[in-house]
Amino acid sequence: MPTFLSGLLTAAQWSVWAIGGVAVVATLLPLLRQTAWWIRVFDFPRLQIVAALVLSLIAALLLPDTEGWGDVAFAGSLALSLGYQASRIWPYTPLHSRQVADASRPEDDDANHISLMVANVLMYNRDASRCLGHINNLQPDVVLAVETDDWWLSQLERIEETYPYTCHAPLPNTYGMLVFSRLPLLEPQIRYILDSDIPSFHGCAVLPNGVAVNMHFLHPKPPAPQESKNSARRDAELLVVGKIIQHHDGPTIVAGDLNDVAWSHTSELFRRLSRLLDPRIGRGLLPTFHADHKLLRWPLDHVFHSAHFRLQRLERLTHIGSDHFPIYIRLSYEPNGWHAQEAELEKADADDHAEIEEKIEEGVADAAQGND
Repeated sequence: MPTFLSGLLTAAQWSVWAIGGVAVVATLLPLLRQTAWWIRVFDFPRLQIVAALVLSLIAALLLPDTEGWGDVAFAGSLALSLGYQASRIWPYTPLHSRQVADASRPEDDDANHISLMVANVLMYNRDASRCLGHINNLQPDVVLAVETDDWWLSQLERIEETYPYTCHAPLPNTYGMLVFSRLPLLEPQIRYILDSDIPSFHGCAVLPNGVAVNMHFLHPKPPAPQESKNSARRDAELLVVGKIIQHHDGPTIVAGDLNDVAWSHTSELFRRLSRLLDPRIGRGLLPTFHADHKLLRWPLDHVFHSAHFRLQRLERLTHIGSDHFPIYIRLSYEPNGWHAQEAELEKADADDHAEIEEKIEEGVADAAQGND
């Protein structure tokens, strides 16, 4: 073989080993269950890791000299990593069975429906027209807007004529929260669960049929070097809310930019604890971040709900000038199907509860130390 081609082949082999090796390590690190940001960050790009594993495996099989034990072990590690990553993503594809059944009530039965729009508007975005356009077109019953400061409040408060029930915490730190509702709100409150500058909303929205729906809206800090050195407080905030609602049998919705993906260990732990459903299971990922990068997207904005609801509509909305896409969901209140849907849920066991308490304690301690 000519020297040039031999060198090219060697470079290709080393490239495959480098890319594939990084993808394998990115698969293994999250299994450590550590909260350090540089470990937890690999929970997010599972689709991208799958792509790297697929390409590396194909290349490893096609390149010559793959019969050695080192090459076989490498190809095997790629295949095993690919299988694991695919198993984590699999529930969020249309090939999987749906966790939430389709609504059986007619869509115009407004008395038994609740709709919600969740929008991370990006605080530095100074174009409110597209967000307002979605609100005006869809007329959701409840609007949750996060990363909202006083400027965003001044822009969105024009909808208060039709959304007279509000609860606001505008902040200049990218964690402000605004809630607008066409439905009456019972005991709405802003709470600061772990951080004095990270608000969350808690209250009830009353449907036209008189049913009160518990609502919890969150936007915790992500595990990122510029935000938080670890995921302890993010995880703890979500699990604290899970503990609040775990023994409540009434209709419940938890929504927001959770700065976590649905397939993470903590998100799954939260769903087992809270007995809430994810309407994306069996329907699709609906990746909401990053709106400007098609190849680097994952689902950060969520709506979980109790088994009292079935799904009428779920969609990712178009760009509003933010780094997140908004999402819109319309749920049908059908309590007769509660037992059938909840029977599909995996319940938290003794080990889960022990881990939950440990994670909450770690988050509280981290907040007390102020480890940002």
